[in-house]
Amino acid sequence: MKQIAVISGKGGTGKTSLVASFAALAGEKAVLVDSDVDAANLSLVTGSEIFEEHEFRASKVAVIDQQKCSECDLCRELCRFDAIESSYEVDPISCEGCGFCSYICPVRAIAMMEKRSGSWFVSKTACGLLVHARLGIAEENSGKLVSKIRERGRELAESEKLEYVIIDGPPGIGCPVIASLSGVDQALIVTEPTVSGVHDLKRVFDVCRHFDIPASVCINRYDLSEIQSNIIEEYCIGQGIPLAGKIPLDRAFVDAQVAGMPVVRFAGGQLLERISLIWDQVK
Repeated sequence: MKQIAVISGKGGTGKTSLVASFAALAGEKAVLVDSDVDAANLSLVTGSEIFEEHEFRASKVAVIDQQKCSECDLCRELCRFDAIESSYEVDPISCEGCGFCSYICPVRAIAMMEKRSGSWFVSKTACGLLVHARLGIAEENSGKLVSKIRERGRELAESEKLEYVIIDGPPGIGCPVIASLSGVDQALIVTEPTVSGVHDLKRVFDVCRHFDIPASVCINRYDLSEIQSNIIEEYCIGQGIPLAGKIPLDRAFVDAQVAGMPVVRFAGGQLLERISLIWDQVK
């Protein structure tokens, strides 16, 4: 079983459309993992039906026992986040869960309690099983949630004896991206021929190189700017990065999203051929 992460330095490059297409081309031999837990949308283009739902708890919030509290005001004075109100109740939105107030409370009236940070799901789709998640508003620990759903994805692939785990990574280079890349066999970086696309391609490739993860590049909407596409190709040659393929600007991507299906099942012709060749290169 091989793990493939599809990532990009910025949002909107077409990662999700490619992952859905790869799953369709894999012929139900893959488990999908949507590790963009802040804004998961792979289910929109694969048609999903949830059959497992689980709570995710990874954050703590301070809780004051009013019967024990002596109202000494020490916690209010020392809380840097102003999370403790004049009534000696904790504002769960302001509380960062650092635990300092529970440490300095002289009567031990403050305890740190786990809270629900989000949910994660396993769904059946037209392209196979999908593991995805929803992080709560203003919640942290997205990297831990990514690690959790990736673990479940591996378990499903092993139990079903499938060949691939295909990960739809989040944009950027932060903690969720690192959690998405950890231990994968291959990363496909999807970029676009814009100034920001080139800049963020370089950043995310540096992350792959730092963790010694083999990476290749796909240029989506390459015909938007031949100049920027050439800059990307020259960069790939200079860094020794394989170019998996180039995809032209095509309205079919938008129409496929509206129809809620992978673009390779919605459109044929040159687009299907190009994406199939990219999938073959990644494999």
